[in-house]
Amino acid sequence: MSSVSSPAAVPTPPVLTIIIPVFNELAVLPVCLARLRSVLEVLAVSYELLFVDDGSKDGTAAYLDRTAMALGAMRVIHLSRNFGKEAAMTAGLDHAHGEAVIILDADLQDPPELIPDMVKAWKEGADVVVMRRRTRMGDTWLKRVSAHIYYRILNRLSEVEIPPDTGDFRLLSRRAVVAMRKIPERGRYMKGLFAWIGMPTTTILYDRAPRVAGRSKWGLHNLAKLGFDGITSFSLSPLRIASITGTIILAIGCALGLLVVARILLYDESMSVPLALVALVTFLAGLQLSTIGVLGAYVGRIHTEIKQRPVYLVQDIVERQTDTQPSPRPN
Repeated sequence: MSSVSSPAAVPTPPVLTIIIPVFNELAVLPVCLARLRSVLEVLAVSYELLFVDDGSKDGTAAYLDRTAMALGAMRVIHLSRNFGKEAAMTAGLDHAHGEAVIILDADLQDPPELIPDMVKAWKEGADVVVMRRRTRMGDTWLKRVSAHIYYRILNRLSEVEIPPDTGDFRLLSRRAVVAMRKIPERGRYMKGLFAWIGMPTTTILYDRAPRVAGRSKWGLHNLAKLGFDGITSFSLSPLRIASITGTIILAIGCALGLLVVARILLYDESMSVPLALVALVTFLAGLQLSTIGVLGAYVGRIHTEIKQRPVYLVQDIVERQTDTQPSPRPN
């Protein structure tokens, strides 16, 4: 008598994936994990914690590996080097299994206790849940003011409305994650890309807390670079402004030239000519160099895209194998 074997059970994907990009965050990780697990256990949904180690050098990788082997709902993606937070978030989205995905910083400035509110908004039909900062405790006055001004300028210049006063803390539905995976560009400004895909969006206001431990990895140079990337990624306005400014300065230069000629002919003020020429040439040279710089930024982005290097490279993935291990999700 022949026996018929029952088919293997199809693994069920988790409802929720929490993506946590980390770079040298060993000091805060125990607190981050404890608060995350306490929130998710009360939420009572299946979940996975997906840590993306972006080339940490302080013992973060070893700590995450040990923890992942002890827990059944945690994976660690180790990138081959430090690619930056935008690339780390991209890696997390590419490897997330959940029906909904939340991006969270490990420093706990964005409180994980808000996750139930985000999940509720998603279940009510939102594909994107944007967390907008009402206050920014722990940030300096200069950082708060500069961020406020930057987002307003960005939205003035951008062809896509990017929610102001928001970071990367947000929820994306499976449909939104699939849309993000279709974006091939290398130079990534994730806040802009999240807005570019559109889809039904809900905004939740919250108060941003100070860092629990450790130091911010975002210095003035990195913030300035990210801000400039945002403008050049989502707006051609700097090129238009440079062109218009050049035309205006050319007209002013012609007018000044005629004025100098008139004064020489009428008043014989020949001594004013050298000073006028020096001032004019210096001004035009500065304008030309700044315009070339703006143009070079866009050419540099083109150069980055045509090289077609991957956004990130994965060194390895650490997880504890279980019988209910979810299978990879299709793009």
